[in-house]
Amino acid sequence: MDKNPTVRIGGAVAKGAKKSLKTIWFLLRIMLPTSLVVALLGWSGLLNHIARLLAPLMKLIGLPGEAALVFISALLLNNYSAIAVMGSLSLSMRDATILALMSLTAHNLIVETSVMKSAGSSAVKMAVLRISMAIVIALALNLLLPASLREVIYSAGLSSDKSNFLSMLANWGLSSLRTVVKVSIFVLIIMIVQSLLEEFKVIDLLSKIMAPFMKVFGLPEKASFLWIVINIVGYAYGAGIIKSEYDRGGFKKQEGDLFNHHAAISHSLLEDSILYAGIGIGLFWLIVPRLVVATIVVWVERFRRNHFKKSFRVGTV
Repeated sequence: MDKNPTVRIGGAVAKGAKKSLKTIWFLLRIMLPTSLVVALLGWSGLLNHIARLLAPLMKLIGLPGEAALVFISALLLNNYSAIAVMGSLSLSMRDATILALMSLTAHNLIVETSVMKSAGSSAVKMAVLRISMAIVIALALNLLLPASLREVIYSAGLSSDKSNFLSMLANWGLSSLRTVVKVSIFVLIIMIVQSLLEEFKVIDLLSKIMAPFMKVFGLPEKASFLWIVINIVGYAYGAGIIKSEYDRGGFKKQEGDLFNHHAAISHSLLEDSILYAGIGIGLFWLIVPRLVVATIVVWVERFRRNHFKKSFRVGTV
């Protein structure tokens, strides 16, 4: 067990790099087809029809109609597919920031909601909570974000000229290549950092440091380890730990459900924040709004439990 630190670092880096290759390949199989479909929708003119249908709804949160495709992609898939779609549309940095927060709040809904249910929460309530909070955050950002961000171009979009199909494909290829390079670099860095943190038990130390902050979030102190894990390695792994803690009696079902109220809105702060920061979104807007809203949601849920205990039982819907 007493390995040389250099050997341990080398092993952790190798493990993280190997893991990143599988992850990158998996992501490319999602991102490239998704962005190509959006490019074809734009070239065919269907994207304009979709934009017109959704324009009234998206206008409420200060976004163009076609931006709904980004949110739908995030809901059904993940943040990587959302970024792929964002790169295919004409968006300002203000648009991209709002869409990033919406996608961060409610993504991979089918998979993650089923995981939350296994950890003691209502699947219906968690899905409704995430979608509604994504819209609330978008409405708030539309009021708070500087108007000057509208002048900063995030993506110029892809050509929709039907008379030049090959040119559209070339634009899609170049845009996708830039996105693939960025995502690959950040996935590699993230996986190596995660591997190093696991190897040197840094998570254990961080959980002790974070314990006092749990009170502010409205969570029990013993949730600090779970909070660190879920924000470093993602929701599925973290929720699995919640379930195992519940199964052995270390974490009550009500506590697991309360933790899900927070983590459903704010999780993967390391990976997802770095991912969106890599494409130009400000870290403040990526992290602070989610933490604030997640904290408010937990305290509201605690108030509901104390004053309206019979409204419904934990995890029954």
